Amino acid sequence: AEPLYIKALELYKRILGEEHPNVANSLNNLALLYSFQGKYDDAEPLYIKALQLRQKLLGEEHPDMAQSIHNLAGLYSSQGRYEDAEPLYIKALELRQKLLGEEHPEVATSLNNLAYLYESQGRYEDAEPLYLKALQLRQKLLGEEHPNTKATQENFQYCMMMKFLNMPEAEMRKVLPSEVCEQLLQYKQQLESES
Repeated sequence: AEPLYIKALELYKRILGEEHPNVANSLNNLALLYSFQGKYDDAEPLYIKALQLRQKLLGEEHPDMAQSIHNLAGLYSSQGRYEDAEPLYIKALELRQKLLGEEHPEVATSLNNLAYLYESQGRYEDAEPLYLKALQLRQKLLGEEHPNTKATQENFQYCMMMKFLNMPEAEMRKVLPSEVCEQLLQYKQQLESES
């Protein structure tokens, strides 16, 4: 796939010029490929260039800008650069809400990914309402059986499990039924003995 993306980028540049939305799209797509391959050092400058080009050609308030910002945030999140990722995820979410409306699948994606960022940092209280809102949106817009809905549901469940596993036992016993509490405590002991 990489040679095809590179060839497409070269063709767009040659035919349309360096500053064209299709060039920005090609830069973004190549960066996405590199990101999936774990080639973060190759992906970052392409994401940044695509973002700058889209900003220049489309302006600050365009859905493609939100996508570029979101993709760069995802790259930073993948690298554990949470402080760099968070403001970008928030900006992408706000742009999507403004441009696409509160009830749009891309808004649900932004909510899910910001929640995942928080969960990755152990910020379960921050992640929980975002996952819940993303799940409700995806259920409404995509249906219960859609893969994205199921992924958000699994993310939410894992987040809640981690939230409870990281609670002091006394607090856990106050908020959970005893059988659930016992299962979680057994699971916690199993995890501790494996590490």
